[in-house]
Amino acid sequence: MGKLMLVGCGKMGGAMLDGWLARGLSPNDIVVAEPVEALRPRRDGLRTVASTAEVVETPELVVLAVKPQSMDGVLPDLRRFADDGAVFLSIAAGKTVKYFAAHLGSTAKIVRSMPNTPAAVRQGITVATAVGGVSAAERKRCHDLLEAVGQVLWVDDEALMDPVTALSGSGPAYVFLLVEAMAAAGARLGLAPDMAMQLARATVAGSGELLRQSSEPAAQLRVNVTSPGGTTAEALKVLMAPEGIQPVFDKALAAASRRSKELAG
Repeated sequence: MGKLMLVGCGKMGGAMLDGWLARGLSPNDIVVAEPVEALRPRRDGLRTVASTAEVVETPELVVLAVKPQSMDGVLPDLRRFADDGAVFLSIAAGKTVKYFAAHLGSTAKIVRSMPNTPAAVRQGITVATAVGGVSAAERKRCHDLLEAVGQVLWVDDEALMDPVTALSGSGPAYVFLLVEAMAAAGARLGLAPDMAMQLARATVAGSGELLRQSSEPAAQLRVNVTSPGGTTAEALKVLMAPEGIQPVFDKALAAASRRSKELAG
């Protein structure tokens, strides 16, 4: 493996680093650039710097894990690596290939990706897209790095990254809201709020694990738990009504996708 540089080691960058090391990537092959001293990881053999300006040698691959609003300040120094042929793997929401090309050069090798927060427990899912100049081997290396924190899918059409952001990138927030809503509804029926929240959390977390382990589609798992004429069926009449949960999600994801386009400029 050639040198890898991780720029930014916050929650997502740190989760990716832990995943790489757990998969056997040598700390000696990684340089971490992180301006906040408290966030700089401490591992034997791992080099950390406060600024990319301290790195002289060109890494083969640069992972951009800084916040989108900080990207403008990070890229100017990195253009020298792009000119030397480094591959850039971005996990920044909303930053397009066109944006990176404007800062790194029109021939820069760029992979844009959208992970989500379950990457922190290595149960994330990431969607990525690459420019034409990225070789199959370089794409495979990016795939392997992203796979250290969960599943990886690829799309050829970058425009699909907006609905991806709306569905999976923002999706964990929808699930957490579901937990809040279930707990609040349980409390209104007379359960103690703490107990209602514990029940909601465990139900959603357990259902997610069942879904992950099962080979059956979500629709079948729903049917499996729904007895004709029972309590679940009665609740689903409300949730699956024409004015139920589906049109709400349709509107919510459309709004998120639209905002993703707006943020891309």
